Amino acid sequence: MKFLDEAKIYMKSGDGGAGCCSFHREKYIEFGGPDGGNGGKGGDVIIECAQDLNTLIDFRYAQHFKGEKGHHGMGRNRSGAHGKDTIIRVPVGTEILDEDKETVLADMTRPGLRRVFLKGGDGGFGNAHYKSPTNQAPRKFTNGWPGQEISVWLRLKLIADAGIIGMPNAGKSTFLAANSAAKPKIADYPFTTLHPNLGVVKIEDYDFVLADIPGLIEGASEGVGLGTRFLGHVERTAVLLHMIDITQENPLESYHIIRNELEEYGANLEDKNELIVLNKIDSVDKETMTSIADQFEQELGARPWLISGVTGEGLRPLLFKLVEIIKEEKEARNKDEKESDSIKLYDPTATA
Repeated sequence: MKFLDEAKIYMKSGDGGAGCCSFHREKYIEFGGPDGGNGGKGGDVIIECAQDLNTLIDFRYAQHFKGEKGHHGMGRNRSGAHGKDTIIRVPVGTEILDEDKETVLADMTRPGLRRVFLKGGDGGFGNAHYKSPTNQAPRKFTNGWPGQEISVWLRLKLIADAGIIGMPNAGKSTFLAANSAAKPKIADYPFTTLHPNLGVVKIEDYDFVLADIPGLIEGASEGVGLGTRFLGHVERTAVLLHMIDITQENPLESYHIIRNELEEYGANLEDKNELIVLNKIDSVDKETMTSIADQFEQELGARPWLISGVTGEGLRPLLFKLVEIIKEEKEARNKDEKESDSIKLYDPTATA
């Protein structure tokens, strides 16, 4: 299944049905009076967060979603039926953005979350509604109120506990494959990963989700290579695993290039917890490995983790550290934030 993390759709709730103008006609009843029923309410547009979806590929083939129109009122005081609601199912972690692609209208972060995004138009009144002691035979009725409509962008941000970032061919996919059941494409040329991969890592009795983000290069914030398009998938993570190939000519320079791209991207990614990892230590001698690690420690004030994704050396202590940080972040988040399920209905008449 092709991975798609961005899509534009058009939504419109159903128009309300028109009221009916009718008068009762029956044998032996001389003055039947008005009996026109009200129109039915238009169908709502509902967005539902679905656990079984992990891509927006469905919205490549269907971009228009409309609620059913309310049925018209009828004689004998029969009200029109309400229009059927339209339910749009999106993956967990989907943001709903306005057309400017910046204003967040809703954030669907929990399975089963269900929100009425556009409310259907109310039905019109039939002439029976306007009957009064002073107006015994009204001929007045109203049409239904129109529904709401909007075009929005859907942007998927994967729900992961930790994210792996780094230059192409740093060994990110190998690390993911070595520690989870994920099977990302692995090869000895750059940009083998063209879309994010997810894997569940189990360490003793704790599971966490790890995301492998396609490689960044210098100038990614300006659109070079794959750009920073996929960095949105690590915005929700508790920790970033910054992986660097120790065999390259200048590993420290590689680190600073990626850090600069994170700062250019924004979204406070540069402030997240970060573990610096030097990978492929099985390809260098011990003296070179120690020298490079010392350079990192002197310049950055933190000693990098030394691992080999191929041989498994150093992986287990690193995973325990990831679990420790993830647990701390989740506890802090639970204390500081109270999740709110409230969301306002979109109001197309509201002014900025």
